[in-house]
Amino acid sequence: MWDFSTEPKFQAQLDWMENFVRHEVEPLDLLFPAVGDAYDRRNPASMAILRPLQEQVKAQGLWACHLGPELGGPGYGQLKLALMNEILGRSLWAPTVFGTAAPDTGNAEILAMFGTAEQKERFLQPLLDGEIVSCFSMTEPQAGADPKEFVCSATQDGDHWVIDGEKWFSSNARFAEFFIVMAVTDPDAPPYQRMSMLIVPADTPGIRIKRNVSTMGESDELDQGIHGYIHYDQVRVPLDAMLGGPGEGFKVAQARLGGGRVHHAMRTVGQCQRAFDMMCERALSRTTQGELLSRKQSVQAYIADSWIELQQYRLMVLQTAWKIDHLPHGAARTDIAMCKVAMAKIYHDIVQRSIQVHGSLGVTNETPLAHMWQSVPSLALADGPTEVHRTTIAKGVLGRYEAAPGLFPTEHLLPKRHAARQRYADVLAEHGYWSD
Repeated sequence: MWDFSTEPKFQAQLDWMENFVRHEVEPLDLLFPAVGDAYDRRNPASMAILRPLQEQVKAQGLWACHLGPELGGPGYGQLKLALMNEILGRSLWAPTVFGTAAPDTGNAEILAMFGTAEQKERFLQPLLDGEIVSCFSMTEPQAGADPKEFVCSATQDGDHWVIDGEKWFSSNARFAEFFIVMAVTDPDAPPYQRMSMLIVPADTPGIRIKRNVSTMGESDELDQGIHGYIHYDQVRVPLDAMLGGPGEGFKVAQARLGGGRVHHAMRTVGQCQRAFDMMCERALSRTTQGELLSRKQSVQAYIADSWIELQQYRLMVLQTAWKIDHLPHGAARTDIAMCKVAMAKIYHDIVQRSIQVHGSLGVTNETPLAHMWQSVPSLALADGPTEVHRTTIAKGVLGRYEAAPGLFPTEHLLPKRHAARQRYADVLAEHGYWSD
């Protein structure tokens, strides 16, 4: 059943979130604007503001809503999460305030699905409580996100795994209390069964962060980025540090990445809405050549095109969320890829138009637009390059079709016209029409 309405009780929660994020959370974005600030649990000033806000969220029953009741969350489905993430997407700090910051959400999910009781107690519970942050360490400098090219290995030595190799772009490495590392444990196995996932505490000897890499929009101050380039030098962890079974690393990774992609899309809707709101306000506020910008045909085209694209994308994201909630596991794979592929272009186009309407102010750091625009390339690469997901979409769509049985396509008009004439030959003859 399809339904485009929101139940009143949940709508009241969304209204509270909207007001709370705008008036209580967004000030944190101004006071602590660096991307890494939201993950730094060692800053007493930001923590003194953050903790009371998190308590308000918990009091509203809106903490960590991606989790089920058994893990301290309300167990909301993806459709409700989509409506919530539209609001959280407005603010850098909002996911942290609401206990839904990446990569901690995905790491918590795989700990919940694949972790042992001891792993959950030691790593999952502090993560759910927002006391610590974690790192997902998968991609490699020579391989990017292609697991078939990974070489970072873990070999068994007695009752330990010994990890050796390098990882690239490991998110939040310098703030993390533990790392979830994908390593090759059986190089001779089939490509997607070569790897396993291991939990590595951050204080384990042998972990060396070669540098903390900054991305567009982050400070270019040396070593202040949030993505670690890491060398694991004979890092030893016990055999029970594994998440899932040997060779199940790819399976564990896929369990977290699909949700991460659609949540990125949900938050991007919120960012696009914010840029669009700014565009409309500016168009109604500024005058040039004797009339408001909103009276200019090109600006009206910007607004119309942006609104159409935003509504199309929002509905696609909501439909994907609905499918995840109601269809068998994996049925929304193509839809998730569609959201991922469309995300960066929609975001770029709406933000670019908003910058144009703002003029020179739009390219300064005095509005959020410059930072938004600089975030676009990262969105196109996050959770896998866009090109890979285009292939996923094409394969998923082509799987619904079959090749034509003969030399010509099934929509070839000559045989179809002949069949139609044969079917109604008597009627055509009765009324004086030709027949074959």
